[in-house]
Order: sequence, then structure tokens, then C-alpha cells
Amino acid sequence: LALPTEDSAKLALRTQQVLASESGVTHTADPLGGSYYVEALTDELEARANELIAKVDAMGGAVAAIEAGFMQRQIHESALAWQRGVESHEEVVVGVNAYTMDEPDPELFVPDEGAREEVMNDLARVRAERDGAAVEAALATLGDDARSTRNVMPTILAAVEAYATIGEVCGVLEGVFGKYRAPEVL
Repeated sequence: LALPTEDSAKLALRTQQVLASESGVTHTADPLGGSYYVEALTDELEARANELIAKVDAMGGAVAAIEAGFMQRQIHESALAWQRGVESHEEVVVGVNAYTMDEPDPELFVPDEGAREEVMNDLARVRAERDGAAVEAALATLGDDARSTRNVMPTILAAVEAYATIGEVCGVLEGVFGKYRAPEVL
């Protein structure tokens, strides 16, 4: 309907750059010519996942691995390696370390000053209109289920349907399970 704007031309260019640089589509002569390349990537992903699963199993399972800080350490090391790759340009991120342009940062969304007050007023209205006894009963049932081996999802749903807040639900669960503290990973 009209000539492309500068922004739409830039978007089209960025789309091509992302596809070429970040998707890996240029790493094979014919990425759409068959499943060999996708199968090779899938096999590599499966092998690496199985290595991690074997390490976790050798540690005594997922809970033991979390308590030992293994999961957090793996996430930390992976994120650090990726960040170093971006900084050294081994990892390409279009617009960050490749195909960059000198232009001002876009304006970030800033919520209206009255938004917090509006949310708090809505919360007060819901608390005033809800059936307090039903909420208390649902939260008590949630606490009982959390202390047992029962699945808590149905009781979380029941509490939310009775208009318990997320904070109230989390408070009950924190009262039963405590607050998670990640082990030191560094």
C-alpha cells in the first residue's frame, strides 16, 4: 500500500540477519534438503542431555544435585560461557555484538504513577467482596495437603477459585516448606 518505512526495512534486514547468524541455517549447504542436519543436532542434544542425567543420577538424583549446588553451578557456568562467547564475538547476537547501529536506546515502558494504587485498590475490593471463610478453608486445606504426600495443585486451584491471592497461597506453602535458599555455587 505504500513504500516501506525505514523501520520496516530495518526489521526485514534484522530478520534476515537473525536467520543467517543466529539460527545456524547457514551451517549446512542445504538445511531444508532433508532431516540429516536436524537429526545430527537432535542426536548431539540427546547425548549431552544423557551425560547430564547420568551425572545427576550418580549424585543420587535431582534433589541431591540441587542440595549440592550442581544445578545452580551448571546454569551459572553455562550462562558465563555464553556471555563470554558474546563478548568475544564467538556467539553472534544480532544488534548486540554484530550488525549494530549507533542509535539511542528505545524508550522503556514506565507504568503510570497511579497504577500501583489502582492495583492495591482492586486487591482491597476483591478481599472485601470475597467469602473470607471459604478462602480460609481453602488455605487450610492447602496447608494440610502440603504437609502430606498429596498433590497440592488441585487445592491451589481451589484456593485461587475462592479468590485467595498468590501471596496468600505462597505464604501457606512457605509456612510448610520454608523459604528456599540456594547453596553457594562460587
